[in-house]
Amino acid sequence: MKLGKRSFGVVAGVAVGLGMTLSATAATWDMPTPYPDKTFHTQNIAAFAADVKKATSGKLEIKIHSAGSLFKHPEIKNAVRGGQVPIGEFFLSRLSNEHAAFGADSQPFLATNYDDAKKLWDAQRPVVTALLEKQGLMPLFSVPWPPQGLYTKKEIKSVADLKGIKFRAYNATLETFANKVGAAPTQVEVPDIPQAFATGRVEAMITSPSTGANSKAWDFVTHYTDIQAWLPKNIVVVSKKAFRKLDKATQDALLEAAKVAEKRGWEMSMKETAVKTKILKDNGIIVVTPSAELMDGLKKIGAGMLVDWKKAAGSEGETLLKAYNAK
Repeated sequence: MKLGKRSFGVVAGVAVGLGMTLSATAATWDMPTPYPDKTFHTQNIAAFAADVKKATSGKLEIKIHSAGSLFKHPEIKNAVRGGQVPIGEFFLSRLSNEHAAFGADSQPFLATNYDDAKKLWDAQRPVVTALLEKQGLMPLFSVPWPPQGLYTKKEIKSVADLKGIKFRAYNATLETFANKVGAAPTQVEVPDIPQAFATGRVEAMITSPSTGANSKAWDFVTHYTDIQAWLPKNIVVVSKKAFRKLDKATQDALLEAAKVAEKRGWEMSMKETAVKTKILKDNGIIVVTPSAELMDGLKKIGAGMLVDWKKAAGSEGETLLKAYNAK
């Protein structure tokens, strides 16, 4: 059947219009994350992205850019805030310089096991949500790292043994902690840990068994002291502007997938603790139960830091701790 010019134009117009409608209802979101693919956080996010794609029948696809390949870790939050990407993951207490409440989960010896970490997140979530909302951001889910331990090139029996050591820091709280124990803090991101030790930039670090095993810490340290200092969290946030552009069904699917990802992520973290600690031991790292002298000294420093944190966190911190202690 032949079409006249006018008829052809109408059909073409309908086709173009249909194409625009389809493209408007389908979206691909680029998602920067700071950690390598083998990190359990990244694996959990990959499962989250798969869940979103399936639940929305492909209307929303999340493309993950891991290991800081799209934006470096310090840039991710502002990349989401500025609209360069609609969604991203970062280490929550990196925002401590903006407001101390963001760093509650990195306060030394405030919450040192998963039950307490969950109580702390329940108390912290509404405060964090309100602070992020002011920046046009919305938290989707948060997952903790395993309890943080101490990696060194020698046995550490007391706080005095840390004096003068070049110490890896990943947030403002850990910088303060390093200074309090007399160490010299240096900011080093996870992908750069092996090189930092190899070049002498750092000689010790406090981090999870996950990061230690994934970075093959046995190549550059000899001891892992299981001080269980805190359980810091990663958080996944979405731009509220990008979220509002989604239809209601897609929004609901995204939020439901986030709930599933948070639950799954906490379970993965718990399993990770035992598995990765064993990997450290199997590869020759001496896993040490900390001495009473070391723990007493560290907890004393932690208590002093909490006093300072309360002052810095203001009313938000007071609300947070009140809710945490009431649980």
